[in-house]
Parts: sequence; C-alpha cells; structure tokens
Amino acid sequence: MKHFTVDEANEALLLVRPLAEELVAVFQRAQRVEHRAAPLRAAVAGNGSVAMRERLRDLDRVTEDARSRMGALIETIEELGAQVKDLELGLVDFPAEREGETVLLCWRVGEDEIAYWHGLEEGFAGRRPLPL
Repeated sequence: MKHFTVDEANEALLLVRPLAEELVAVFQRAQRVEHRAAPLRAAVAGNGSVAMRERLRDLDRVTEDARSRMGALIETIEELGAQVKDLELGLVDFPAEREGETVLLCWRVGEDEIAYWHGLEEGFAGRRPLPL
C-alpha cells in the first residue's frame, strides 16, 4: 500500500478530482435511472406491455453502462493509490503514516484540497483537521 504525504496526496488530487467528480455524477445518474425503472419493473412483473418491457430493457442498459463506467473510474482511482469510500458523497482516502501507523488522509468531492485525516477504523465521522 502506497503511503502519501499531504503534499503528495494534494498533487494526486489533480488526477483524482475529475475522476471522483465523474464517479459521483455517474452514480447519481444510475440512481435516477433505477428510481424510474422500479415502477416499470413492478408493472412488467405483473404482465406489463411490450412497450414497458422495451423501456425497462433500455433503462437496464443505461444502468449497466453506468455500473461499468463506475467500475472503471474506481479502478483508475485505486491504481493511483487512493481508496474510494463512498460513491454518493464522493469520499476518497489516501493512506498516510502518522507516528508509525497507517491513517487516511480524507477528501470529499467539492473540497478544494485535503484538509482532514482519520484513523483506519474511524471513517468520515471521525475526521480531524490537518496537520497529522
């Protein structure tokens, strides 16, 4: 596992930020499509029309494409050494070291730079302001 300094993590954000922003947007789009598909799914299960089945197939295709894109984005972010923690909030952590222990530098889509950290077990709710 790669460990980042705060400066290195902020530099990595130049690559991670646009990927994470797209990830959140694709996730939100998939959620909206799933919300539209739910009543169609119920209608089709109750012997819905051919048009309903075709519409549901189209929505399922959009959802599958979104899932595929999300997987690719997550893979790319992780290849850069970061960890995607929450798709809805756009939470990304960067492993770091503090007093010989691994901690996580915590960033969220919409924040300008990495300004928080937390222990491995504390998560977003346990964020503390930098410095480490």
